[in-house]
Amino acid sequence: MRNAPDLPPSLGRRSFALPESDAYGVPRSRTRARDLKTVSRAVRVPAGVEQSLVQRIRPHLVLLPDAVVSDETAARLHGIPLPPHMETDDVLHLTRPAGSAAIDRKGVCGHRRRLLPSEIVQVGSIRLTSVVRAWMDMAGRMDLDDLVAAADWMVSEYQRDFGERRVPKVPLAELHSYVAALRGNRFLRRAEEALELTRVGVDSPPETRLRLMMLRGQLPEFAVNCRIDSPRIHRAVWADLGARKYRVCVEYDGLHHLTPEQQALDNERDALTALAGWRQIKINRLQLRQPGSPCLRLSAGHWWITAGEGRGPSNRATWAADGLSPRNSRSSPISGFFASSAGLLLVRHIQ
Repeated sequence: MRNAPDLPPSLGRRSFALPESDAYGVPRSRTRARDLKTVSRAVRVPAGVEQSLVQRIRPHLVLLPDAVVSDETAARLHGIPLPPHMETDDVLHLTRPAGSAAIDRKGVCGHRRRLLPSEIVQVGSIRLTSVVRAWMDMAGRMDLDDLVAAADWMVSEYQRDFGERRVPKVPLAELHSYVAALRGNRFLRRAEEALELTRVGVDSPPETRLRLMMLRGQLPEFAVNCRIDSPRIHRAVWADLGARKYRVCVEYDGLHHLTPEQQALDNERDALTALAGWRQIKINRLQLRQPGSPCLRLSAGHWWITAGEGRGPSNRATWAADGLSPRNSRSSPISGFFASSAGLLLVRHIQ
């Protein structure tokens, strides 16, 4: 059997639509050769060649010139953090104008919507929905916490004494204005609920989830990206979450905190935090992922969250913040926080 003739160099290593190969004079019989896979009608992919997300999208847009990339696919191109089941989904989402013919293609989820010109952006050769429109289109399929994490990522901005300035993808005021102008969207209430929980300055989705857990535990709200200053330290420290009234801060330590370089920086941060008179609580990925983790059992109406340095209850509270203790703090609905050397003991009391 003779080998199939080589394709033009511009087609040989990427996905292409048949109109593209037609334009190069490639016979249709060549596009049916075994070295090409048919992944969707009139779309070919070179066998054994890994395709990027953009390369997978391009042929479909050639065949559907009035379509734009949308929903989860647009979110991935923008870099919006998604839950794992959405991040790994290979289905491509495309949107055509309302009133157009439905998209019926293998591997494609088609939508028909009215999009404003401001809701469509160009990234390289790809037309896709804007960051805010992609977020809004996913509102009905994302858990509330994931929707908040995506909004936190969009609006995050800060300028610290170290590192680069973070510029928001969408300023919080602009996101509020966009949602306020929506009419007739069935997921509008869900987007509004997520916006009520969105905060500026969050570094990562795990920090969002930790912050929401603490709020639902009826603890006072901790400030995001909290700056800690003190005459006793030579520079400011920035905590992931901080409660100034109680001088307690919470740090989420993800995988990048395991490198020697980051651990050296963390050690200095920990020392400065202690010198400034703050109690520091560290949460890692494993603790955050375990719903029953001692660090995260926030039980309303009790003094203790079952955590502490020892196995028995006698070691639960080792330091008391704000000069409070279980014996003398019944006068306040929210009386204080306790930290243990094992990591966390947030303490509250409800009358």
